[in-house]
Amino acid sequence: MNRAEILVIDDEAAIQKLLEITLESNGFMVKLAKTAKEGFVVAANHPPDLIILDLGLPDESGHAVLVKLREWFTNPVIILSALANEENIVKALDNGANDYLVKPFRTGELLARIRSALRGSINAGNTPVIHCGNIQIDLLLRVVKKDDVVVKLTVTEYSLLSLFAKNEGKVLTHQYLLKEVWGPGYINQSQYLRVFIAQLRKKIEADANRPEIIVTESGIGYRFVVKE
Repeated sequence: MNRAEILVIDDEAAIQKLLEITLESNGFMVKLAKTAKEGFVVAANHPPDLIILDLGLPDESGHAVLVKLREWFTNPVIILSALANEENIVKALDNGANDYLVKPFRTGELLARIRSALRGSINAGNTPVIHCGNIQIDLLLRVVKKDDVVVKLTVTEYSLLSLFAKNEGKVLTHQYLLKEVWGPGYINQSQYLRVFIAQLRKKIEADANRPEIIVTESGIGYRFVVKE
């Protein structure tokens, strides 16, 4: 992978320094912004491959910044915030964040989430075949294989799996999945999702009772994980 460029929008000097040292020592190029205004300018002039965004900025709410970014910025955005409540996490994910980490955080976990988000942004392009570990999804032929063996999926199961694969590493909320697969009128029908997630796990997981590919994010949604 070429050196990806990451923009950090955070007003805490200690966090900025920690991220700058950590990211650069792991092969990333880093740009820093302390305010929403600075972040918009940097992102607009030279769009980075990924943005790390704090919600507690001095001049504007991080949630508002995220909404504005998503009007034109299509690369991954990871929220890094001290706000740990479910309401803020779900709001950020529904507004287009790829992931959400709570401060204080482990640098190893952040790096893993960054790599996952960058892989997911490649998958989200017009790639006709998506490879996710031992799972292969041909978007043109609508064929799914596990260990080179064709997996028989219903139309709904395929829609769910392809949506997950295109957003590999990203937390997808219950409401988002229901809206995208079943339609806006089904966003409160969580039982539909539970049933089809269970069916998918039986078909693609090594052990459906201990899922490692479609991972539950308690109270929020699911994440499609590819082992490195």
